Amino acid sequence: MSTSPDTKAQVNPPKPAANEKRSVQNETAPAASEEEARPEEQEQDFPEGGLRAWLVVLGCWLACFGSLGLASSMATIHAYVSRHQLAGRDEGSIGWIFSIWAFLSFFCGIYVGPIFDKYGPKWLIAAGGACVVASLMLLSICTEYWSFVLVFGVLNGIGGALLYTPSYATVGHWFKQRRGLATGIASTGSSFGGMVYPIILRVLFEQAGWRWGMWALGLINIFCCVCAFFFVRTRLSSTGGMSLHPDPKIFRDAAFSLATLGLFLMEFAIFIPLTYVSSYALSKGFGLGFSYQIPTILNAASVCGRILSGWWGDRFGAFNSHMLASILCCVSCLAIWLPAGSSLAGLVVFVIMFGFGSGSHMSINPVCIGKLCGIKNYGRYYATSCTVASFAGLIGVPLGGQLISAAGGDYWSAVVFSGCLYGACGVAMYAAKGMCVGWKPWVLF
Repeated sequence: MSTSPDTKAQVNPPKPAANEKRSVQNETAPAASEEEARPEEQEQDFPEGGLRAWLVVLGCWLACFGSLGLASSMATIHAYVSRHQLAGRDEGSIGWIFSIWAFLSFFCGIYVGPIFDKYGPKWLIAAGGACVVASLMLLSICTEYWSFVLVFGVLNGIGGALLYTPSYATVGHWFKQRRGLATGIASTGSSFGGMVYPIILRVLFEQAGWRWGMWALGLINIFCCVCAFFFVRTRLSSTGGMSLHPDPKIFRDAAFSLATLGLFLMEFAIFIPLTYVSSYALSKGFGLGFSYQIPTILNAASVCGRILSGWWGDRFGAFNSHMLASILCCVSCLAIWLPAGSSLAGLVVFVIMFGFGSGSHMSINPVCIGKLCGIKNYGRYYATSCTVASFAGLIGVPLGGQLISAAGGDYWSAVVFSGCLYGACGVAMYAAKGMCVGWKPWVLF
């Protein structure tokens, strides 16, 4: 998206370093352009569409459906295993299974990103698909706590990182002006997975049992991963001289560091509602069928949030879109879930609002990071920010479980904690934007 000359900010050319300096003379212009003048990207001719580009989006959609769709169904899986295979264990210890998954699926990006930048997505997706499918097949025979940790937490978490990190990054190779919309469409794959998987699992749990439920998910993932392997292709040449090791010097860029802090706080907050909302409904006396279908409602709202936030971000700024999503999630937790979650109407309103806001975050995160770096380093920057955020995923779910246990099984403390984290996330992203284009809230960025 471009702005008229009289509204475009004057942007200083960045220095040829990983921590590019961005300076905008906001005193002489009321608004800033969404884009920064990076010579590397000005020389690139982004297709912005066409069959090849949209096949990449479809491949990313399928990869997200397979890997992150399972994450969007965590509440259903958590509610089942806590009452069957792992009955008798406290919420905190069960939460570690899903926290390890969240941690590894983001942490492994610290090497996945540089490998992608250097060699492309093909074999990363192949390895990730093999790990995800194998984990689901093995999950069908898990009965002990340690086996759930190793199979779901470790193996599936690593597979998820290998699948979705290069898939998201490849979309950025084909789109720039429409990157928010393209990424938003691709990210709806996880939301559709979060709608379909709980329905499949509920039916199979009741009629065929746990084993057939996991086998069904495994077969679905075989199809998704094979298609993603053939559809997701980069158009850029290999960066052969690039190191595969992490580069901590990129954190010298204050804007990137603040944006990474924002992603950390967002990941800290998001997994508490995603994991515990079905168990919360059961604790309030709602029926088993409704409680298991909450993730479906949440992910249906998430589809709208992912697409609209991408469209909004392309026109009014990715960081602006991210901050609005933070406000929505904060309000939904503190003003809806906390006082009215025990009623059916209140819980449904919360689930829809939170689904929309959290979905917006997941689609706009890569776009925000992409605005702070060149396209050749996109995989490294995005994966590094995800790696930092992974530590929030590691401690978020078990900490939420401990807060619930400390409150005698009541969820109010976990709800307040999640809402406050979302508020802090919005502040961090506003600070990151301010470092780039100044502190006027109406500036487009």
